[in-house]
Amino acid sequence: MKRVRALRFLALSLAAVALAAEGVSASAPDRRCTCRHRDGGKYELGQTTCIRLGDISYLARCEMDLNVTTWKRLRDGCPTAGLAATIVPPAPIP
Repeated sequence: MKRVRALRFLALSLAAVALAAEGVSASAPDRRCTCRHRDGGKYELGQTTCIRLGDISYLARCEMDLNVTTWKRLRDGCPTAGLAATIVPPAPIP
């Protein structure tokens, strides 16, 4: 009888350890993890920025790779904003 109780206790203990280990491995990344930009700025995981290296520029996102933060290149070039010049003809004079 004592042997059955001991085996049952061992099985329940192993199951509890397995559940705890699964919870730790599936947890979200720590929000204190950040990527550093060349200018010294900090970016949280998921944030994007334009990285310029000499004549090369590209859009990158801060990501976690094997427990290390890194910049993932999203596309060449950086988005720019511009104002389109629209010429509106004058209204006719009646």
